[in-house]
Amino acid sequence: MESQTLYYSKELSWLAFNERVLQEAADENNPAVERIRFLGIYSNNLDEFYRVRAADVKRQITIAQNDGNEQEAAEKTALMEQIQKKVVSLSEKFNQIHKDVVRTLARYNIFILRKNDLDDYQRTWVRNFFVNKILRHIAPILIDKKTDLLSRLNGTAVYLYVAIRRKDRNTRYAALQVPTQEMSRFVQIPPQKSRKKKHIVLLDDIIQLCLEDIFRGFVKYDSLEAYSFKMTRDSEYSINDEIDESYVEKMSESMKQRLIAEPVRVIHDNQMPSDMVKDLRKRLKITSLDTMHAAGHYRNFKDFIGFPNVGREYLEHQTLPAIDTSEFSRFNTVFDAITAHDILLYYPYHRFLHFTEFVRQAAFDPSVKSIRINIYRVASNSRIVNSLIDAVDNGKKVTVVVELRARFDEEANIEWSKRMTDAGIRVVLGVPTLKIHSKLCLVSREERGSLVHYAHFGTGNFNEKTAKIYTDFSLFTRNQELAEEAVNVFDLIQYPYRRYKFQHLQISPLNARTKIQSLIRQEIQHLKEGRNAQITFKLNNLVDKELIDDLYRASQAGVKIRGLVRGMCSLVPGLKGISDNITLISIVDRFLEHPRVMIFGEGDERKVFISSADWMTRNMDNRIEVGCPIYDKRLQQRIVDIVELQFRDTLKARQIDKDQRNHYVRRGNRKKLRSQIEIYDYLKKLEQ
Repeated sequence: MESQTLYYSKELSWLAFNERVLQEAADENNPAVERIRFLGIYSNNLDEFYRVRAADVKRQITIAQNDGNEQEAAEKTALMEQIQKKVVSLSEKFNQIHKDVVRTLARYNIFILRKNDLDDYQRTWVRNFFVNKILRHIAPILIDKKTDLLSRLNGTAVYLYVAIRRKDRNTRYAALQVPTQEMSRFVQIPPQKSRKKKHIVLLDDIIQLCLEDIFRGFVKYDSLEAYSFKMTRDSEYSINDEIDESYVEKMSESMKQRLIAEPVRVIHDNQMPSDMVKDLRKRLKITSLDTMHAAGHYRNFKDFIGFPNVGREYLEHQTLPAIDTSEFSRFNTVFDAITAHDILLYYPYHRFLHFTEFVRQAAFDPSVKSIRINIYRVASNSRIVNSLIDAVDNGKKVTVVVELRARFDEEANIEWSKRMTDAGIRVVLGVPTLKIHSKLCLVSREERGSLVHYAHFGTGNFNEKTAKIYTDFSLFTRNQELAEEAVNVFDLIQYPYRRYKFQHLQISPLNARTKIQSLIRQEIQHLKEGRNAQITFKLNNLVDKELIDDLYRASQAGVKIRGLVRGMCSLVPGLKGISDNITLISIVDRFLEHPRVMIFGEGDERKVFISSADWMTRNMDNRIEVGCPIYDKRLQQRIVDIVELQFRDTLKARQIDKDQRNHYVRRGNRKKLRSQIEIYDYLKKLEQ
């Protein structure tokens, strides 16, 4: 199975996923404010794509060229060209959708004004606002021959490129950062007359209107003009191996490296004059491997994720009240509840408070002796960390494994590590060669003279913020066989040179791959024996070729395979004689689909797992991940029911075909079913 036609490019597949996000922005059935927020999500995703995926392709081209591998260089160059072509196509769709959404908002009396749209009253108000609130945050970079602009720019910010023009003299240039870190990018102008109409102007336009207030008295000019641009840097970094440098110091240094990494994409206002574009390209050292193209007026659209709803409530999704499950609330303590039976939560439908309460009670319960937890991404004001500090104050032994290399959260995790260490928590910085991506929490409690473990296995991060917008499973169990293996995972992280046995858990990089492959082969064997055989999975990404080949072999044997893949998918379904028995869909809706689930077989022989790991090579071989079996038949059925609702989705499900064209699943005669809403109703009924 070496043919390239068997594997869809993961980079192009990632862009296909982001196109599904763009479809949500285009969907007129979504509330208007949510549509513009989806444009922000799309933009943020694309920024990350260039920082990670496109940057990686660029590095592969450079390495292949340096090694004299012409074929590899040509293949990767062709891929980069496909990427750039697809992004340009999506950008054109983006601009059209943006115009449509702005018109739609105007129908609801929400007006996004450009600087030329302002009337006299609004101009006066905006100029005063600029002088009193914005100007203090502006520090232009005046560019001359010695200016290294590339090293001065922040890869996450939006800038204005300013032409300082004088008659009979060469044009000078300046760059200034739009201060979105210091204040909201969206400024609402108070009404002069009608309170019905809401007017919003962006910082970008305010600054462009008030350019003279910035430069007057400092430089001579006959005219000033400014246009927005955004540069995206390669997010990768290197860590040197000097023995006398601490791990935290290495990571801190790597943050500095990221700030001056090479650009992989520059986008600019399509109205920027050609002489300015030419100068900007030269200043930023743009090569043929980088993307530089014109787009709409606003750059760094990711701020639109937080676009304010200044109109009626129906212009955004109404909050679904989180479910307070009686499986916890009818008991005096979380430990009594978990002792009664295993508990499975599904965020954001269930309250994340149940987990924070698990940690909070453990922090002061006199019977609790120790708490161990993995931290990959946590909220900026984490109640969990505060409870862990309380636990130390109460004499508990607390161990926190912090993954410093959680992409884009490294700085935050370094600060958390320092704070927790100062508080007396034992902070373990993981394994230098492996990322720690598992979602484990273990509370050890003395009961009747014995030490009893209460374990949490999850698919998502311990993050109060993302738990409101990501769907994820959380299993709480007192099963001592599972809990003892969770103890071994924490030991593995601290003492990776020792040997550990895991009979129940799927642990990357030790046995997860082989266990999954064994389960796939088992379904093939069941089919040969005339028994029911099927495989159902739900993943964020499916790109590991070895596991894809295993699925192809199962399909060829006749095993029915269904998959829900939110993001990248390299498996090509529907190939005659290879993947005829594989059906794949993807769901993009108001919540980000995040859990990893595996279901093998059906009926009494069914096996169900939740996991922190996607089916990617990095997750199987280069990270510590944990997959946990669900032994409680009641909870197995709950997961199966939830997944089945998603396969019955007729509104938000897209078919993943061999070309990843993102066609919606055909509804036919079936009733309209939006799985994320149906799942909420299903879980709520369980509480009645």
